[in-house]
Amino acid sequence: MLENVEIIDVAAEGNALARVNDMVVFIPFGAPGDVVDVKLDKKKKSYAEGHIAAMKSASDIRVTPRCSHFTICGGCRWQHLPYDYQLRCKRQQVVDALTRIAKVDLPEIPAALGSENIWEYRNKMEYTFSNKCWLTFEQLNSGEEFPDRDAAGFHIPGAFDKVLDIDRCHLQDDFSNRLRKFIKAYGKEHALPFYDLRAQQGFLRSLMVRMASTGEIMAVISFGDDRQDDIKALLEAVKAEFPEITSLMYVVNTKLNDTIGDLDILCFSGKEYIEEEMEGLRFRVGPKSFYQTNSRQAYELYKVARDFAGLKGDELVYDLYTGTGTIANFVSRRARKVVGIEYVPEAIEDAKVNSAVNGIENTLFFAGDMKDVLTPAFIEEHGRPDVMIVDPPRAGMHGDVVKVILDAAPRRIVYVSCNPATQARDLALMDRFYEVTAVQPVDMFPHTQHVENVVQLRLRDVPKPEPVAEPQSPASEEL
Repeated sequence: MLENVEIIDVAAEGNALARVNDMVVFIPFGAPGDVVDVKLDKKKKSYAEGHIAAMKSASDIRVTPRCSHFTICGGCRWQHLPYDYQLRCKRQQVVDALTRIAKVDLPEIPAALGSENIWEYRNKMEYTFSNKCWLTFEQLNSGEEFPDRDAAGFHIPGAFDKVLDIDRCHLQDDFSNRLRKFIKAYGKEHALPFYDLRAQQGFLRSLMVRMASTGEIMAVISFGDDRQDDIKALLEAVKAEFPEITSLMYVVNTKLNDTIGDLDILCFSGKEYIEEEMEGLRFRVGPKSFYQTNSRQAYELYKVARDFAGLKGDELVYDLYTGTGTIANFVSRRARKVVGIEYVPEAIEDAKVNSAVNGIENTLFFAGDMKDVLTPAFIEEHGRPDVMIVDPPRAGMHGDVVKVILDAAPRRIVYVSCNPATQARDLALMDRFYEVTAVQPVDMFPHTQHVENVVQLRLRDVPKPEPVAEPQSPASEEL
């Protein structure tokens, strides 16, 4: 136990930070200015991890968290911090990553763009049904018996087979809470087994709710057993109770993991998609589609990306990691042609549909692993881009992709990232040929430590890199 420890800063993964002698201590749910007693959970040579055992003096900046599940469910780790302070911390994350990892020359980095809505901003939520409800320390110490362990909520971090039963989540419109509670109550009333995550058996498995800015709603219920009579009865009950659902779907998942991207998702009633809208464009979002989780803030993010692209109308644009083509279609009106590349074939089909329904004819989309598709031969066939927009996953770009980008030598690159650390690593790889000319952090996820960042790069006036050679096939031996 460390007594009377003053928390001095925020740190990675949403933790707070204190220094005790020469040791750094990471503490979740602390606020700079708190004076606390800390119980250590892990100790290494140069750092330790612990939790607040007693609050001696609370920081002046603390605010009251809205959620009754704060500190337990694992999400929204910054609810106790004022939103303007959260934004300052997110900007600092970007500054730290780009200065300490990228170590490149930087322009002034502005304040992070805040989200208009800081509650009920998510358009997609996923809940898990489990027969192993997580019990809090207070419940365990109460001496009460808890024979009913069925839960509908979120996985507990570090305990894959335990699920916290959620009363109300404030991240999505309250409709999703009502729907989740209805399905849970129906399951209890009709003795439908909740899924056992350890034994890998049970009937009610998961629920996904997608709510579009257009007002359309999709619900996808996952069942662990193909009991068609029970499935139909539950879906009929949901349909009758919630007529506002425009796309009611289900999937039978008997696999040993919760992913449903490789399964057939069936439409029970309504359409097989919902539609998002942005500047008059309609984007179809299916159950497997990727779409930015904060619809309104996605518009702000894409406007920054489009502004950084500096399009005049005659440019060839490559949109790498295009997903369902949202950015590609969004910028297409200001470009001569846009070529989008994405790993997921279903997403590329959605991208093509999104172009078609909006009457966009200057886009081309290709599916495949980025390092396999984006080759010198591909660029020779489709043209050297004037502008590249890249929006890779958290792991950043593969080294081979960076090499081909450098060989393509677009005049401008717009790098959109959900992980400033890997973005910084990639910027360092491109620094010889590209200078960073603008940076803009964007907050997509209030009350979390996550931040999106958009960087504009311009081609330096230096000799171009040597072209990346195509791999040669060995000559066949003569018999």
